[in-house]
Amino acid sequence: MEEREQLKRTLKPQWVWAIALGSAIGWGAFVQPSVWMSGSGPLGVIIGFGIGALLMMIIAVSYGFLVEKFPVSGGEFAYAYLGFNRNHAYIAGWFLVLGYMCIVALNASALALMIRYIFPSVAEQGYLYSIAGWDVYLVEVLIASTALIIFAYMNFRGSTLSGRLQYIFVIFMILGVLFLGIGAVLNPATSFANLQPVFNPATTTFSSIILIVAIAPWAFVGFDNVPQAAEEFNFPAKKAFMLIIFSLICAGLIYMIMIMATALYMPWQELVSAQSQWGTGDAMSGLFGNIGILVLAIALSMGVFTGLNGFYVSSSRLLFAMGRAQIIPNVFGKLHSKYKTPFAGIIFTCVVCLITPWFGRQVLTWVVDMSSVGVTIAYIYTCVVAFKSFKWSKEGLLSVNQNRHMPAVAAPVKKGFSLAGTLIGFIFLGLLLIPNSPAFMGAPSLIALIVWVSLGVIFYLIKGPEFRKIPKERLEYLILGK
Repeated sequence: MEEREQLKRTLKPQWVWAIALGSAIGWGAFVQPSVWMSGSGPLGVIIGFGIGALLMMIIAVSYGFLVEKFPVSGGEFAYAYLGFNRNHAYIAGWFLVLGYMCIVALNASALALMIRYIFPSVAEQGYLYSIAGWDVYLVEVLIASTALIIFAYMNFRGSTLSGRLQYIFVIFMILGVLFLGIGAVLNPATSFANLQPVFNPATTTFSSIILIVAIAPWAFVGFDNVPQAAEEFNFPAKKAFMLIIFSLICAGLIYMIMIMATALYMPWQELVSAQSQWGTGDAMSGLFGNIGILVLAIALSMGVFTGLNGFYVSSSRLLFAMGRAQIIPNVFGKLHSKYKTPFAGIIFTCVVCLITPWFGRQVLTWVVDMSSVGVTIAYIYTCVVAFKSFKWSKEGLLSVNQNRHMPAVAAPVKKGFSLAGTLIGFIFLGLLLIPNSPAFMGAPSLIALIVWVSLGVIFYLIKGPEFRKIPKERLEYLILGK
């Protein structure tokens, strides 16, 4: 039997924590606070993110268990195969590939957006055209494209380089957030009275909070990058759960600190009504002058860099796992002869994302909104598989009738968490897909979703017959390593 390609174990625990946290905190924490407050009020946003982090921790229980049992690249792709079959694995993988690549592209565009705000005379050069009301400039496209190529090269050179840099970026991001948060609280020009009214007076308290809870899958997506990197852990996989939990706690606190720092500057309703291009930028500039903008720009850059790097890791490892399983072309399942990295997945992610800056940010946000559906589907698969593994009692182990690799553990509390995680996943999915819900994605995103699903069906009709011919024992070895 031909040996499967396997990634080297080079990732340290702090690097994996940085991958999870840095991926969860992208551009949104530094760009969106005034947007979120406009719908929910400052306290509504803070409570919403707190609840969102707790809900993600419930889902993380299932991830921690499955990462420990199956530390292989592919994450949810492998879990869906384990708990169901190869068709479900393909569905989970197809949705996740798009989700991960979209977030790579969005982070690159956020870097260009920041430079456009700080140095408009630089970024707004070479006007090309407008799409969906967004002016596309050549320099802006070049900025995003350069970032994509640099981070592709870093990942191409090896996980040791990308992991070490990820950790450095995260530390700088945290230091920037602490400077802005503590500085805003201690600044004599700020006042907690500016947080009044703490909820959006135009809606109910519940609606203010649920509006933010509904975006939790998008806001915290990144902790699920941990299973994608599991094959490269140089430490026991059972540590993964605590790394995920710690990353979610830190992510929730960063969101809350940035909301508080922005809201303290001036009455938040006045800040929102000004309809600034970057409300948080205005607030930090007003509080600290140029140093505030500099620190915010550094923190935002670090958030963007960690998002780019983290999702390059995840998308390339997922493509590697799918290529190794022979559901996509075999070249994706090969490692570079010198650097031992999944080079085809890295190059493919880079090439696809290089197309996106030409479409403008508005079109890209439609696709990213749609990709939240894919991430949520992956959450559901993971929780259902964990639910099937956990048993309510030891007696339940005696009646186990499942495949030879499916773990079975008597853990009633964890089984309850996995059931709750499944329900949470379906609620998030409903919020995204049901019209008039707080997080309904809208017609453009639905169209993008239909297009992606259609492409997935067409690809499977072409590649599926070959995939289905692979013997079960061989496929188990390729996907699970067992």
